[in-house]
Amino acid sequence: MSDSVAPLPQPRSWQVIAIFLLPLVAFFLRLGGAPLFDVDEGAFSEATREMFERGDFLSTYLNGEHRFDKPILVYWLQALGYLLFGATEWGFRLPSAVAGVLWSYATWHFARERFGSSTALAALAVASTALGPFAIGRAATADALLNLLLALALFDAWRHLESGRRAPLLRSFVWIGLGALTKGPIALIVPGTVSLLYCASRGEWKRWARAVFDPAGLVILALIVVPWYAAALAIHGQLFIDGFILKHNVERFTGTLEGHAGSLFYYVIAVPLLLLPWTGPLLASVRQVRGDVATGVRRFLWIWAIFVVAFFSVSGTKLPHYVLYGSTPLFLLIAVHRNELRRTALHLAAPTLFLAVFPLLPLIFNALSASDAGSAYYRALLQLGLAAATPEYYLITIGGLFVWLWLAARWNAAAWMKVGAAAAIQVVVLAGVVVPWAGAVLQGPVKEAGLLARKMGEPVVAWRYYAPSFSVYRQAVTPGRAPEAGELAITRADRLPASGVDVLYRKGGVALVRKSAESEAN
Repeated sequence: MSDSVAPLPQPRSWQVIAIFLLPLVAFFLRLGGAPLFDVDEGAFSEATREMFERGDFLSTYLNGEHRFDKPILVYWLQALGYLLFGATEWGFRLPSAVAGVLWSYATWHFARERFGSSTALAALAVASTALGPFAIGRAATADALLNLLLALALFDAWRHLESGRRAPLLRSFVWIGLGALTKGPIALIVPGTVSLLYCASRGEWKRWARAVFDPAGLVILALIVVPWYAAALAIHGQLFIDGFILKHNVERFTGTLEGHAGSLFYYVIAVPLLLLPWTGPLLASVRQVRGDVATGVRRFLWIWAIFVVAFFSVSGTKLPHYVLYGSTPLFLLIAVHRNELRRTALHLAAPTLFLAVFPLLPLIFNALSASDAGSAYYRALLQLGLAAATPEYYLITIGGLFVWLWLAARWNAAAWMKVGAAAAIQVVVLAGVVVPWAGAVLQGPVKEAGLLARKMGEPVVAWRYYAPSFSVYRQAVTPGRAPEAGELAITRADRLPASGVDVLYRKGGVALVRKSAESEAN
């Protein structure tokens, strides 16, 4: 089942060092530079903070209410970040950043074993700079951790299929168990189905069954998974079944949860966007599918990628990051076919357009704020874009674009190396100024209101408004209900009544108000 490629020229030592450091830059540069983004980052972070407030590290709550969205592992890891750095963006995002780095290096290690050191470095560059992995590897959510565990599980599943050794198989059960503690059944579905489809394509049904029902592996899986799930069931009973199993797993697949719908071709569009600036090399790799399926490991990689796209395409609930569970094999396939790229200009078009958008974002936000698009709340937030764009923002975004244009025109290198240079510039520009700027625009008012409410030290309610990060910055639970007379409330400015409240803070559509003593709550 081994796969081989023709030997390729070794990269220069400085290139090796630069590529090898990319994951650290991509996932740690200004990790705490932007406020927590609502809803997901705020919800995960506040649930972790409330663990300490309640002294309960087996169950998760959000603003005092049960939170059954995800299992426990990511909250435990965020709790470690909380202990190290306090209730900060850096602390809550640390587990994802570490997972992103390990995910990148695990991809490099797997590629080096099968495709050689040059291809491994290319795979490392793709893994650590593509837009989707960059985003989730810097987000205080469970997705970077799950992607790491899925990659480890399937890498070891292949090592078992390739060599017949049992040790990689047993490691796979460890990664799957940890994945089930991170996000639930999907951690079993993806590795189980991908390995099944691969074995079925070779008529090796019995081999798959022996691996899946390995007694020691099942014991390992049970020892990891059962204790917390049994505890959650014992503590919460039917609430856990209804909330976690039925709502956030069964309903998420069979129906549209929280309005996240999409067409059958949603991910056909999402995948190329999530892999920016590697979109051109990705499409070039797709043309090699027919030849790839004739070899063992490449067939396995394509089955992995295609299954994830197909599975989530038929799911009722669609979110862009779901398809990243199948992005790891695409990193590898892009790297494998990197020297087969033709029409260099076409491959450089996507990174050029993407980098050109960054300096224009404040103007785009301003134009949208003056239009009829979206709600008055979001238009008010976008209106902050121009003022929040500092000279540093324009210097770095325009400078990055010009550096890229110079390299694209003057650097005598292979097409994939030029895309890699654009990817490195993209990472630095995004992490350095674009994400912090976007955070200041979209979440800055929520953070400022939360810090002000914390300083005031009074109870606050969330009034027809859901922004969990407010509770993180306020360092206290914020129940959702109408305020009583004299009570503070965080709300949207476009939902304020004409009278009966005193506005204490208002910015970008966010308002912190006090209900007037003589009025009744609406």
